[in-house]
Amino acid sequence: MVLKESDSKLDEGDLAPEFELPGVDGETYSLADFADDEAVLIVFTCNHCPYAQAKFDLLNDLAAEYDDVSIVGINPNDAAEYPEDSFETMQEYVEEGRIQYDAYLRDESQAVAEAYGAVCTPDPFLFRREDDEFRLVYHGRLDDALNPDDEPTRFHAREAIESVLAGEAVDLEWQPSQGCSIKWTDD
Repeated sequence: MVLKESDSKLDEGDLAPEFELPGVDGETYSLADFADDEAVLIVFTCNHCPYAQAKFDLLNDLAAEYDDVSIVGINPNDAAEYPEDSFETMQEYVEEGRIQYDAYLRDESQAVAEAYGAVCTPDPFLFRREDDEFRLVYHGRLDDALNPDDEPTRFHAREAIESVLAGEAVDLEWQPSQGCSIKWTDD
């Protein structure tokens, strides 16, 4: 396990890079599938990383709590080297109820993770819908629990989402998320 901190290629106000990825439900997803939402929280995540696992419940809760925000998990890890991150295991996690996001997608080519500049799991990006486009309003920690065994006391993602839904600017310092490094196929 290599601990990494997020460091995006994207700046505040940047458009969300487009994607077309398979979901564990058999559907193919793009940003257009979330066009009716006020916001979309895209989290590069995986099954095997303890840092990502520690955020499953928070992301599940956010998906259940907000009707106008989609929580989208994208798993870019090299499944040949990390079989627990395979598409089949992703499906099992959803079927078992461990993951209950609005969509759980597989980035087999890793091109989407690269386009977003994702480096760790979890690596969250919150986009607000403006004029039928999604613009970045927050990239940083989901909460203040930096280690898998820590109990969070502040939920940055929830604060950012609440600001978006209230029509306000997201007034949070972008502190880097941290977790396991993305397992690139060319490493």
